[in-house]
Amino acid sequence: MRINGAQAVLECLKREGVDLVFGYPGGVVLKLYDEIYKAQFPHILTGHEQGAVHAADGYARATGKVGVVIATSGPGAANLITGIATANMDSIPLVCITGQVANPAIGKDSFQEVDVCGITTPITKHNYLVKDVKELPRVLKEAFFIARTGRPGPVSIDVAADVFNTEFEFSYPEEIKLRGYSGKYIGDESEIDVVINAIKDSEKPIIFYGGGVTSSNTADELRTIVNRLGCPVTTTIMGLGCIDPEDKKFLGFAGMHGSYGANMAIQNSDLIIAIGMRFSDRVTGRVADFAPNAKIVHFELDPAEVNKNVRVDYRVLGDLKWSLPIFRSKLNASSTDFAAKYQNWLNSVLDEASKHPFTYQLDGDVIKPGALITKISELSDENTIAVTDVGQHQMWAAQFFKARNPRNFLTSGGLGTMGYGLPAAMGAKLGCPNKKVILFTGDGSIMMNIQELATIADHNVDVKVVIVHNFILGMVGQWQRLFYSHHYSQSELKGKRDFVKIAEAMGVKGYQLTKADELNTRLPEILASNEPAVIDVIVPEEENVLPMVPGGKRLDQMVLGTN
Repeated sequence: MRINGAQAVLECLKREGVDLVFGYPGGVVLKLYDEIYKAQFPHILTGHEQGAVHAADGYARATGKVGVVIATSGPGAANLITGIATANMDSIPLVCITGQVANPAIGKDSFQEVDVCGITTPITKHNYLVKDVKELPRVLKEAFFIARTGRPGPVSIDVAADVFNTEFEFSYPEEIKLRGYSGKYIGDESEIDVVINAIKDSEKPIIFYGGGVTSSNTADELRTIVNRLGCPVTTTIMGLGCIDPEDKKFLGFAGMHGSYGANMAIQNSDLIIAIGMRFSDRVTGRVADFAPNAKIVHFELDPAEVNKNVRVDYRVLGDLKWSLPIFRSKLNASSTDFAAKYQNWLNSVLDEASKHPFTYQLDGDVIKPGALITKISELSDENTIAVTDVGQHQMWAAQFFKARNPRNFLTSGGLGTMGYGLPAAMGAKLGCPNKKVILFTGDGSIMMNIQELATIADHNVDVKVVIVHNFILGMVGQWQRLFYSHHYSQSELKGKRDFVKIAEAMGVKGYQLTKADELNTRLPEILASNEPAVIDVIVPEEENVLPMVPGGKRLDQMVLGTN
C-alpha cells in the first residue's frame, strides 16, 4: 500500500502491538499528529515531555511491553533525555520517536534543531536518524526488536520532518538481520555445572538477585531454586516482588539502606549466587571489603557487567530465560539435600536478622513514615503496584511496603530521578487498569513533575499519590544532619505550597493527614475510592532512614537505629 511516512509510523506501531503512546506535539511532528488524529490512535498528552517519557517507562515496567513516547524536535527531544537515561540505567524497553528538522535544514543550527543521536548515544541501547522514508519500516522493526530483546533498553528514532510527508510503497519486514546482534543469549551449559559443584562445596551460600529476574520474567524459576536450596536470599531494590516477602528465607533488600540481616549475611557468606544484578555501588558498600570470605557466582546476560564492579569466581553468561531452567533442573537432579545442609546457616542468619529488623518508633499522635507505609501495605492486595520517586520515602517504601509479585515495585534505581514517580505511576495504571497503583513521593520530588496531576485528572487515572511531607529534601537533609553538622543548605522546603489546593486546582481530590489515628479512620476510605487522590501526609522533619551504610564503609558497618 502507498502511504506517507507519518502513516507508516502508526502502521508500524500497530504491527508491533502498541496499544498506547505518550507524547507532546510540536512543529515538525504535526503531520504525525494529524495522522494520529485521523486514525484515533490511543495517545496520552502529558503536561511535559519528561512526564511523557517517564509515563512510557512506568507503562513498560508494569506491563513488560515496550513503552513508546513521541516528541518534537529541539527542546521537545531534549526534554526526554532525563527519562531516557532513567530507562537506560534500569534496562527498561522504550522506543522514543522524535521529530527532526527537514533534511535540507539538518546541520545548519536551524530553528529547534538538536543532534538527538549525538545526545542520546551514551544513554540508549541504539539510536537512528531517519532521512529516507523507505527506511522507516526497517528502523521501527529493528528498534522494537532491540529494545525488548537481550538486556532491554531504550532506542531513539529521530525522523526528519519531510520524511513524515513523503509517500512511498509501504512494506513491513518479516524478519530482522542485524550484523553482530541476534537478540539471543545462549551460553555454555558447562558453566552451570561448575556452579553446581561450587554450591555443593559451600557451607554458607546466599542468593543475591536483581532486576534482571524481573525483566526476564523468571521469578517463578527463582522461587523454585530458592526453595530447592533452602538458603537465605536477598535482592537489590530493582528485584523487589520476585520473592514472596513472607518467605522466611527472604531477608529484604541489601545495600546502603538495606536490611541488617541481608548485609550481615552477605559479609559472612562463603558463596554469593548473584542472579541478574550488576553489583552497583549502592549494594556493595566498599568494594574492596565486599563479601570478603565468599566466592562469587554471577548469572548475567551482559558480558560487560561481569567483573566490572566486583571480581567474580564463576560466571554463567546468558539470558536468565535460558540459564535458570537448566540451573533448576540440575539442582533437582542432585542427590544433595541442600535445605538440610544449610539449615544451621539459615537459622544463624535469621537469628542475626531478628536483632535489627526494619522498624519504626511510635511517637504519640505523630505519623511516622514507617507506620504510614506499613498501613498502606496492609490495605493493599497482592497485585497492588507501588511506585516511588527518589529519596527517603523511596527507601521507606522499599523497607515497609511488601511487594508480592514481580513488576509490583517501580522505582528509579540506577539514576535516582526525582520527578519519576507521578508520570510513571500514571503509565503503570494505564497499562494495568485493573490493578491498584499507589505512588509514594516526597514534597521535593512531587514538585518536579506535578503538572501531570492535570493529566491524571483529565483521563481519570486512578492513582493514589501519597506525599511523605517532611518539609525538607529528605535524603539531602539526612546527610546534612549526619555528616554536615545539621547545615541545611538549600534543602528545607518551608514555603507556602498547599498540596491539597494544588491537587484540587488540577481536578484531583486532595486530603491532608496529620495525626496517627487518621491512618485507621481516614486512610482506608481514601484508598478504597475509585478515583485519583493526593494524600498529603505530614511526618517529622528529622526522621532518618536506617539502617544506613555510610559512603566508603563496609556493608557490616551500618548506622543502626529505628526510623
